[in-house]
Amino acid sequence: MKVSIVIRSYNEAQHIGKLLLGISAQTVAAHEVIVVDSGSTDDTVSIARRHGAKIIEIDKREFTFGRALNIGCRAATGDILVFVSSHVYPTRRSWLFELIKPFDDERVVLTYGKQRGDDVNKFSEHQIFKAWFPERSICPQLSYFCNNANCAVRRSVWLEQPYDETLTGLEDLAWAKSAQEKGGWIAYASRAEIIHVHDETWRGVRNRYRREAMALRRIDKSGRFSAFDFIRTLLTNCVVDLVQAMREGKLIKEAGSILAFRYNQFVGTYQGHNGPSEVTAELRRIFYFPQSARASEQEELCPVQHELINYERLQSGAPSAPSVHARRLAVVGSEPRSARTS
Repeated sequence: MKVSIVIRSYNEAQHIGKLLLGISAQTVAAHEVIVVDSGSTDDTVSIARRHGAKIIEIDKREFTFGRALNIGCRAATGDILVFVSSHVYPTRRSWLFELIKPFDDERVVLTYGKQRGDDVNKFSEHQIFKAWFPERSICPQLSYFCNNANCAVRRSVWLEQPYDETLTGLEDLAWAKSAQEKGGWIAYASRAEIIHVHDETWRGVRNRYRREAMALRRIDKSGRFSAFDFIRTLLTNCVVDLVQAMREGKLIKEAGSILAFRYNQFVGTYQGHNGPSEVTAELRRIFYFPQSARASEQEELCPVQHELINYERLQSGAPSAPSVHARRLAVVGSEPRSARTS
Protein backbone atom coordinates (compact mmCIF):
# COMPACT_ATOMS: atom_id res chain seq x y z
CA MET A 1 0.00 0.00 0.00
CA LYS A 2 1.30 3.44 -0.93
CA VAL A 3 0.64 6.06 1.74
CA SER A 4 0.08 9.75 1.08
CA ILE A 5 0.14 12.10 4.07
CA VAL A 6 -1.98 15.26 3.81
CA ILE A 7 -1.40 18.13 6.25
CA ARG A 8 -3.51 21.30 6.49
CA SER A 9 -1.55 24.31 7.74
CA TYR A 10 -1.81 27.98 8.63
CA ASN A 11 1.01 29.73 10.51
CA GLU A 12 2.37 26.52 12.05
CA ALA A 13 6.10 27.30 11.94
CA GLN A 14 6.34 26.51 15.64
CA HIS A 15 5.18 22.94 15.15
CA ILE A 16 5.26 21.65 11.57
CA GLY A 17 9.01 21.00 11.47
CA LYS A 18 8.76 18.60 14.39
CA LEU A 19 5.88 16.75 12.73
CA LEU A 20 7.84 16.36 9.50
CA LEU A 21 10.88 15.10 11.38
CA GLY A 22 8.66 12.53 13.09
CA ILE A 23 7.28 11.42 9.73
CA SER A 24 10.81 11.02 8.36
CA ALA A 25 11.69 8.74 11.30
CA GLN A 26 8.92 6.21 10.64
CA THR A 27 9.66 2.54 9.93
CA VAL A 28 7.23 2.72 7.00
CA ALA A 29 8.15 5.42 4.51
CA ALA A 30 5.38 7.65 3.21
CA HIS A 31 5.01 7.76 -0.57
CA GLU A 32 4.53 11.54 -0.38
CA VAL A 33 3.78 14.34 2.06
CA ILE A 34 1.42 17.08 0.88
CA VAL A 35 0.96 20.34 2.79
CA VAL A 36 -2.13 22.38 1.94
CA ASP A 37 -1.38 25.87 3.24
CA SER A 38 -4.03 28.58 3.46
CA GLY A 39 -1.94 31.73 3.38
CA SER A 40 0.63 31.38 6.15
CA THR A 41 2.56 34.57 6.91
CA ASP A 42 5.29 32.87 8.95
CA ASP A 43 7.91 30.28 7.92
CA THR A 44 5.49 27.35 7.64
CA VAL A 45 5.85 26.91 3.89
CA SER A 46 9.63 27.27 3.79
CA ILE A 47 10.02 24.77 6.65
CA ALA A 48 7.78 22.26 4.87
CA ARG A 49 9.75 22.69 1.64
CA ARG A 50 13.03 22.07 3.46
CA HIS A 51 11.61 18.76 4.64
CA GLY A 52 10.67 17.74 1.09
CA ALA A 53 6.90 18.23 1.31
CA LYS A 54 4.82 19.09 -1.73
CA ILE A 55 3.16 22.46 -1.14
CA ILE A 56 -0.30 23.44 -2.34
CA GLU A 57 -1.21 27.03 -1.49
CA ILE A 58 -4.86 28.10 -1.34
CA ASP A 59 -6.57 31.43 -0.69
CA LYS A 60 -7.53 31.70 2.97
CA ARG A 61 -10.85 33.25 1.95
CA GLU A 62 -11.79 29.95 0.33
CA PHE A 63 -10.74 27.77 3.27
CA THR A 64 -12.89 25.22 5.01
CA PHE A 65 -11.58 22.07 6.66
CA GLY A 66 -13.31 19.83 4.14
CA ARG A 67 -12.22 21.86 1.11
CA ALA A 68 -8.55 21.87 2.16
CA LEU A 69 -8.69 18.10 2.69
CA ASN A 70 -10.29 17.48 -0.69
CA ILE A 71 -7.65 19.60 -2.42
CA GLY A 72 -4.90 17.59 -0.75
CA CYS A 73 -6.61 14.30 -1.52
CA ARG A 74 -7.01 15.17 -5.20
CA ALA A 75 -3.26 15.80 -5.41
CA ALA A 76 -2.41 12.52 -3.63
CA THR A 77 -1.58 9.30 -5.44
CA GLY A 78 -1.38 6.84 -2.55
CA ASP A 79 -3.80 4.01 -1.82
CA ILE A 80 -4.18 5.23 1.76
CA LEU A 81 -4.66 8.90 2.66
CA VAL A 82 -3.31 9.84 6.09
CA PHE A 83 -4.39 13.10 7.71
CA VAL A 84 -2.52 14.78 10.55
CA SER A 85 -2.87 18.21 12.08
CA SER A 86 0.16 20.44 11.57
CA HIS A 87 0.51 20.86 15.36
CA VAL A 88 0.87 17.20 16.24
CA TYR A 89 3.85 14.84 16.22
CA PRO A 90 4.19 11.04 16.55
CA THR A 91 5.78 9.57 19.64
CA ARG A 92 7.00 6.32 18.07
CA ARG A 93 8.70 5.26 14.86
CA SER A 94 5.91 2.70 14.42
CA TRP A 95 3.10 5.31 14.39
CA LEU A 96 2.40 5.12 10.64
CA PHE A 97 2.73 1.33 10.56
CA GLU A 98 0.17 0.99 13.36
CA LEU A 99 -2.21 3.53 11.81
CA ILE A 100 -2.44 1.76 8.45
CA LYS A 101 -2.30 -1.82 9.80
CA PRO A 102 -6.11 -2.25 10.08
CA PHE A 103 -6.45 -1.70 6.31
CA ASP A 104 -5.29 -5.30 5.83
CA ASP A 105 -8.98 -6.04 6.35
CA GLU A 106 -10.75 -4.84 3.20
CA ARG A 107 -13.84 -3.93 5.19
CA VAL A 108 -11.95 -1.15 7.01
CA VAL A 109 -12.40 2.24 5.34
CA LEU A 110 -11.11 4.51 8.11
CA THR A 111 -8.65 4.27 10.99
CA TYR A 112 -7.74 6.81 13.63
CA GLY A 113 -5.12 6.78 16.36
CA LYS A 114 -4.57 7.82 19.95
CA GLN A 115 -4.04 11.46 20.93
CA ARG A 116 -2.42 12.86 24.01
CA GLY A 117 -1.45 16.43 24.96
CA ASP A 118 1.81 17.98 26.07
CA ASP A 119 2.62 20.45 28.82
CA VAL A 120 0.87 23.42 27.15
CA ASN A 121 -2.49 21.65 26.85
CA LYS A 122 -5.08 22.55 29.45
CA PHE A 123 -5.70 20.02 32.26
CA SER A 124 -9.29 19.40 31.14
CA GLU A 125 -8.21 18.67 27.59
CA HIS A 126 -5.89 15.95 28.87
CA GLN A 127 -8.98 14.38 30.47
CA ILE A 128 -10.90 14.66 27.19
CA PHE A 129 -8.09 12.92 25.30
CA LYS A 130 -8.08 10.07 27.83
CA ALA A 131 -11.84 9.63 27.46
CA TRP A 132 -11.94 9.87 23.67
CA PHE A 133 -8.80 7.84 22.95
CA PRO A 134 -8.56 4.77 25.23
CA GLU A 135 -5.64 2.39 25.61
CA ARG A 136 -7.29 -0.53 23.80
CA SER A 137 -7.72 -0.79 20.01
CA ILE A 138 -11.17 -1.43 18.54
CA CYS A 139 -12.14 -2.94 15.19
CA PRO A 140 -14.86 -2.61 14.09
CA GLN A 141 -16.01 0.37 16.10
CA LEU A 142 -19.76 0.75 16.63
CA SER A 143 -19.88 4.56 16.65
CA TYR A 144 -18.78 6.88 13.86
CA PHE A 145 -16.45 8.89 16.10
CA CYS A 146 -13.00 9.66 14.68
CA ASN A 147 -10.64 12.61 14.47
CA ASN A 148 -8.74 13.92 11.46
CA ALA A 149 -5.83 15.14 13.57
CA ASN A 150 -4.59 11.52 13.37
CA CYS A 151 -6.59 9.57 10.82
CA ALA A 152 -6.42 7.59 7.57
CA VAL A 153 -8.95 6.61 4.89
CA ARG A 154 -8.96 4.51 1.75
CA ARG A 155 -8.50 6.75 -1.29
CA SER A 156 -10.91 4.60 -3.30
CA VAL A 157 -13.67 5.36 -0.80
CA TRP A 158 -12.79 9.07 -0.71
CA LEU A 159 -13.14 9.18 -4.50
CA GLU A 160 -16.73 8.03 -4.13
CA GLN A 161 -17.37 10.23 -1.10
CA PRO A 162 -15.33 13.47 -0.78
CA TYR A 163 -15.43 15.54 2.38
CA ASP A 164 -18.28 18.00 2.93
CA GLU A 165 -16.80 21.41 2.17
CA THR A 166 -19.65 23.41 3.72
CA LEU A 167 -19.30 22.26 7.34
CA THR A 168 -17.63 24.53 9.92
CA GLY A 169 -15.96 21.50 11.48
CA LEU A 170 -16.46 17.78 12.19
CA GLU A 171 -16.05 16.98 8.51
CA ASP A 172 -14.35 13.81 9.72
CA LEU A 173 -17.43 12.65 11.67
CA ALA A 174 -19.74 13.44 8.74
CA TRP A 175 -17.52 11.38 6.41
CA ALA A 176 -17.25 8.49 8.88
CA LYS A 177 -21.01 8.44 9.52
CA SER A 178 -21.79 8.19 5.82
CA ALA A 179 -19.10 5.57 5.14
CA GLN A 180 -20.26 3.46 8.08
CA GLU A 181 -23.88 3.62 6.94
CA LYS A 182 -22.71 2.14 3.62
CA GLY A 183 -21.13 -0.83 5.42
CA GLY A 184 -17.57 0.40 5.92
CA TRP A 185 -15.68 -0.44 9.09
CA ILE A 186 -14.01 2.11 11.36
CA ALA A 187 -10.97 1.03 13.37
CA TYR A 188 -9.32 2.70 16.36
CA ALA A 189 -5.57 2.03 16.58
CA SER A 190 -4.41 2.83 20.10
CA ARG A 191 -0.72 2.23 19.32
CA ALA A 192 -0.73 4.91 16.60
CA GLU A 193 -0.12 7.69 19.10
CA ILE A 194 0.52 11.35 18.45
CA ILE A 195 0.96 14.36 20.73
CA HIS A 196 -1.62 17.02 19.89
CA VAL A 197 -0.48 20.47 20.98
CA HIS A 198 -3.36 22.85 21.72
CA ASP A 199 -2.10 26.20 22.98
CA GLU A 200 -5.34 28.17 22.77
CA THR A 201 -6.73 31.31 24.33
CA TRP A 202 -9.99 30.90 26.23
CA ARG A 203 -11.76 32.59 23.35
CA GLY A 204 -10.16 30.08 21.02
CA VAL A 205 -11.52 27.18 23.09
CA ARG A 206 -15.01 28.70 23.02
CA ASN A 207 -14.91 29.31 19.26
CA ARG A 208 -13.62 25.81 18.52
CA TYR A 209 -16.51 24.16 20.34
CA ARG A 210 -18.97 26.64 18.86
CA ARG A 211 -18.08 25.86 15.25
CA GLU A 212 -18.07 22.12 15.95
CA ALA A 213 -21.53 22.36 17.54
CA MET A 214 -22.77 24.28 14.49
CA ALA A 215 -21.51 21.44 12.30
CA LEU A 216 -23.05 18.80 14.55
CA ARG A 217 -26.47 20.44 14.11
CA ARG A 218 -26.26 19.45 10.44
CA ILE A 219 -24.70 16.03 10.93
CA ASP A 220 -27.14 14.89 13.64
CA LYS A 221 -30.39 16.81 13.36
CA SER A 222 -31.76 15.10 16.47
CA GLY A 223 -29.04 16.60 18.67
CA ARG A 224 -30.01 19.24 21.24
CA PHE A 225 -28.11 21.23 23.85
CA SER A 226 -30.44 23.20 26.09
CA ALA A 227 -29.72 25.59 28.95
CA PHE A 228 -30.33 22.66 31.29
CA ASP A 229 -27.78 20.58 29.37
CA PHE A 230 -25.30 23.45 29.65
CA ILE A 231 -25.65 23.68 33.44
CA ARG A 232 -25.65 19.88 33.93
CA THR A 233 -22.62 19.15 31.75
CA LEU A 234 -20.69 22.15 33.07
CA LEU A 235 -21.16 21.14 36.70
CA THR A 236 -20.57 17.43 36.07
CA ASN A 237 -17.36 17.91 34.11
CA CYS A 238 -15.98 20.52 36.48
CA VAL A 239 -16.52 18.21 39.46
CA VAL A 240 -14.94 15.22 37.69
CA ASP A 241 -11.90 17.26 36.62
CA LEU A 242 -11.45 18.88 40.03
CA VAL A 243 -11.58 15.48 41.74
CA GLN A 244 -8.98 14.13 39.29
CA ALA A 245 -6.75 17.15 39.85
CA MET A 246 -7.00 16.58 43.60
CA ARG A 247 -5.97 12.93 43.15
CA GLU A 248 -2.95 14.08 41.17
CA GLY A 249 -2.04 16.72 43.74
CA LYS A 250 -2.72 19.54 41.26
CA LEU A 251 -5.98 20.99 42.57
CA ILE A 252 -4.65 24.40 43.60
CA LYS A 253 -2.60 24.76 40.43
CA GLU A 254 -5.30 23.61 37.98
CA ALA A 255 -8.63 24.67 39.55
CA GLY A 256 -8.82 27.97 37.69
CA SER A 257 -7.87 26.38 34.38
CA ILE A 258 -10.47 23.63 34.79
CA LEU A 259 -13.30 26.07 35.48
CA ALA A 260 -12.27 28.36 32.61
CA PHE A 261 -11.84 25.55 30.08
CA ARG A 262 -15.11 23.80 30.86
CA TYR A 263 -17.04 27.09 30.95
CA ASN A 264 -15.74 28.13 27.52
CA GLN A 265 -16.21 24.61 26.14
CA PHE A 266 -19.87 24.46 27.04
CA VAL A 267 -20.67 28.11 26.34
CA GLY A 268 -19.30 27.53 22.85
CA THR A 269 -21.30 24.31 22.53
CA TYR A 270 -24.48 26.07 23.65
CA GLN A 271 -23.91 28.95 21.22
CA GLY A 272 -23.26 26.58 18.35
CA HIS A 273 -26.39 24.54 18.97
CA ASN A 274 -28.71 27.46 19.62
CA GLY A 275 -27.30 30.46 17.74
CA PRO A 276 -27.38 31.37 14.04
CA SER A 277 -26.39 28.60 11.67
CA GLU A 278 -24.95 30.94 9.03
CA VAL A 279 -21.21 31.57 8.95
CA THR A 280 -20.44 35.26 8.57
CA ALA A 281 -17.10 36.67 7.43
CA GLU A 282 -16.23 37.49 11.04
CA LEU A 283 -17.09 33.96 12.20
CA ARG A 284 -14.95 32.52 9.40
CA ARG A 285 -12.00 34.55 10.66
CA ILE A 286 -12.27 33.50 14.29
CA PHE A 287 -13.25 29.89 13.48
CA TYR A 288 -10.53 29.12 10.94
CA PHE A 289 -7.66 31.51 11.73
CA PRO A 290 -7.55 32.06 15.52
CA GLN A 291 -4.51 33.41 17.33
CA SER A 292 -2.64 30.95 19.51
CA ALA A 293 -1.90 31.76 23.12
CA ARG A 294 1.84 31.89 22.34
CA ALA A 295 2.24 32.90 18.71
CA SER A 296 5.68 32.24 17.27
CA GLU A 297 7.21 32.52 13.83
CA GLN A 298 10.26 30.46 14.68
CA GLU A 299 10.74 26.76 14.11
CA GLU A 300 11.07 25.28 17.58
CA LEU A 301 12.14 21.66 17.84
CA CYS A 302 12.49 21.05 21.55
CA PRO A 303 13.13 17.49 22.68
CA VAL A 304 10.29 15.82 24.56
CA GLN A 305 10.88 13.60 27.59
CA HIS A 306 10.03 9.90 27.46
CA GLU A 307 9.73 9.97 23.68
CA LEU A 308 10.98 7.12 21.56
CA ILE A 309 11.68 9.34 18.55
CA ASN A 310 14.79 11.37 19.38
CA TYR A 311 13.80 14.72 17.88
CA GLU A 312 16.91 16.46 19.20
CA ARG A 313 19.11 14.02 17.29
CA LEU A 314 17.00 14.41 14.15
CA GLN A 315 17.19 18.19 14.35
CA SER A 316 20.96 18.11 14.63
CA GLY A 317 21.16 16.01 11.48
CA ALA A 318 23.08 13.22 13.18
CA PRO A 319 22.68 9.93 11.27
CA SER A 320 20.99 7.03 12.99
CA ALA A 321 21.27 3.40 11.95
CA PRO A 322 17.99 1.97 10.62
CA SER A 323 16.54 -0.88 12.60
CA VAL A 324 16.38 -4.42 11.23
CA HIS A 325 12.63 -3.92 10.94
CA ALA A 326 13.09 -0.76 8.88
CA ARG A 327 15.64 -2.43 6.58
CA ARG A 328 13.30 -5.37 6.01
CA LEU A 329 10.45 -2.99 5.16
CA ALA A 330 12.67 -1.23 2.66
CA VAL A 331 13.20 -4.52 0.86
CA VAL A 332 9.76 -6.13 0.90
CA GLY A 333 7.57 -3.04 1.28
CA SER A 334 5.63 -4.36 4.28
CA GLU A 335 5.54 -7.19 6.72
CA PRO A 336 2.74 -9.67 7.47
CA ARG A 337 0.11 -8.04 9.65
CA SER A 338 -3.03 -9.31 11.32
CA ALA A 339 -6.34 -8.28 9.80
CA ARG A 340 -7.80 -7.09 13.10
CA THR A 341 -6.49 -4.70 15.74
CA SER A 342 -6.13 -6.10 19.20
